[in-house]
Amino acid sequence: MLAIKHVLHPTDFSASSDLAFRMACSLARDYGARLLVLHVAVPPTIVYAEGIVPPEPQESLDASREKLRRLCPRDPKVEVEHRLLEGEVVDEILRVAGETKSDVILMGTHGRTGLGRLLMGSVAEQVVRKAPCPVVTVRAPLSETSPGRGPTAETAGSTAGVAKE
Repeated sequence: MLAIKHVLHPTDFSASSDLAFRMACSLARDYGARLLVLHVAVPPTIVYAEGIVPPEPQESLDASREKLRRLCPRDPKVEVEHRLLEGEVVDEILRVAGETKSDVILMGTHGRTGLGRLLMGSVAEQVVRKAPCPVVTVRAPLSETSPGRGPTAETAGSTAGVAKE
């Protein structure tokens, strides 16, 4: 049996992250585990070409902090901690997972394939490959883009496939 005491949920505030958050809350609730919600802000990149090219405007840390603060479990019994870090996303997720001795990482994925994945890489894929614990990835349901397909919000929060002690 799998003992789950610490659930790590990295978020980028996307639809797939929202679904993963709800599932992480359900898992934490069912196991009586602590939930750590993490957002890693990427520091702005300054490009030097013919002079300094200012970085593209990024969401401020204050805005990210506010979005993070609003992510609260529906069940008040779920113990939740929020963290906002700045750095390389994969490195920070892995560092926090090791530091907190997370039993599982539950995160959203955008499900990119082909050229998009090649050019942008996949944070979820790198975390799956390097994590010190099991990783569950969740993709936004197809029903958001294509009616009548994919899991519903009611079934998405189910932890029926997870064995409890």
